[in-house]
Amino acid sequence: MNNLFDNYGTFSGRMLHVSPKETFELCSKGAVLVDVREEYLNSFKRFGVEKIIYLPKTKIEKDFAILPTKKYLIFTDSVGIHSKETVQFLQSKGYTKIANMAGGIVEWERDGLPLIKDSGEQLSGSCLCQLKKRKK
Repeated sequence: MNNLFDNYGTFSGRMLHVSPKETFELCSKGAVLVDVREEYLNSFKRFGVEKIIYLPKTKIEKDFAILPTKKYLIFTDSVGIHSKETVQFLQSKGYTKIANMAGGIVEWERDGLPLIKDSGEQLSGSCLCQLKKRKK
């Protein structure tokens, strides 16, 4: 059986980590991106892929069963920390077709991959702890 994740990413422990560029390619081949950022973090800048599920990390333990088990899922967030924790949790629940996207939306944007931006709410800051509204 063909595994969509074959020849992609690197393993650390039992977890597959894929780059943003690999993620974009995998999404074009049928993988689904799962954004675990909270709504206030994903409302102004979103990943520009066709198939995406928004499920904040704070709701994963309660709502993880809504995630498809037969599709390849790639978890992402702002920088890759919460998505990694989510993958670890889902592995403990028996999910196997899952990967973590290293670097989150920060690296996605740095790599020049498609974004959907809310033009009404622009933020600036070198890291998430310094985000503030940008003057127009």
